[in-house]
Amino acid sequence: MSTSAITEAAPLSLCAREPHVPADRLVAEMVPPPRFDAVRFDTYIPDPNQPSQTQAVEVLRSFAAGLGGAHPSGAGRRRWFQKKPAAPAGPRGVYLDGGYGVGKTHLLASLWHATPAEPSLKAFGTFVELTNLVGALGFQQTVATLGGHRLLCIDEFELDDPGDTVLVSTLLGKLVDAGVALAATSNTLPGKLGEGRFAAADFLREIQGLSAHFRPLRIDGEDYRHRGLPEAPAPYADEQVTRAAYATPGASLDDFPHLLEHLARVHPSRYGALTDDVRAVCLTGVTPVPDQSTALRLVVLADRLYDREVPVLASGLPFDKLFSDEMLNGGYRKKYFRAISRLTALARDAKGLVAQ
Repeated sequence: MSTSAITEAAPLSLCAREPHVPADRLVAEMVPPPRFDAVRFDTYIPDPNQPSQTQAVEVLRSFAAGLGGAHPSGAGRRRWFQKKPAAPAGPRGVYLDGGYGVGKTHLLASLWHATPAEPSLKAFGTFVELTNLVGALGFQQTVATLGGHRLLCIDEFELDDPGDTVLVSTLLGKLVDAGVALAATSNTLPGKLGEGRFAAADFLREIQGLSAHFRPLRIDGEDYRHRGLPEAPAPYADEQVTRAAYATPGASLDDFPHLLEHLARVHPSRYGALTDDVRAVCLTGVTPVPDQSTALRLVVLADRLYDREVPVLASGLPFDKLFSDEMLNGGYRKKYFRAISRLTALARDAKGLVAQ
């Protein structure tokens, strides 16, 4: 195909996509997202001013090494002829406790990679992805599917949804009984979001009977995406964004308000599939989100784009103006700041799409 044909091809549209995700794909995709394919403990750069970061790496290395050997459930070919091994001493779970941007997901993915087990015996997903798996497979089948795993990593445990918290806590109890090791990060409960406050107490209280299975690891620090980095680039003009979308193979181009409307018609479990094969997201007319439901959907989309390292080029308002003061001071404050941080990082990544 000629270069001119490529550059003149019409861009994709997220608003034109209505993906359907089969249950087996939900299971197969429970691995660290593309952004974290190559991360390891050695690639985590601790802040020298935050000793808790170095300590967390050391503890997690040891935790991963301890997951080698026979499955604690006694599963294996010779199960009928061997005595079931004793459960390992100490907690079978770790909880990474810290603010957004201190590298919790990097460490969680590093733990997954370092655990000595086949990928099919390790699972990694967000809390939302885990609840979607239960919805697709049913509770008992999910227990059967994950019960033979060495490790389940849960990123962004959603403490702000009591019903789902009870569901997942019950699931984790079954998996702990089956010998599955656990690792988790979480957001904080509404109303528990004061500056400098961490989520460990909230997390351990909400999972109730499971608290004894988790060792909290506090990770102090500032958002690494803001350490020594330049200010977020200013939004571009509509014409620049449109031109870049046509000039970039695999780019999407959508009007921001229309995209927000479309997200209301697509279940958040499908937002990852919504971005399949998209090389860049181009948005025109970025405006403040109108309400909290819309804002929370945008947070999920921002997470999926960030996981997949999809650059975002936009016109209109800068991303730090997406959420109202009321939202940024409310119960979901941490989610909104995470979304701003991640979209800002993706906006930086998109600077090269615009012809100078």
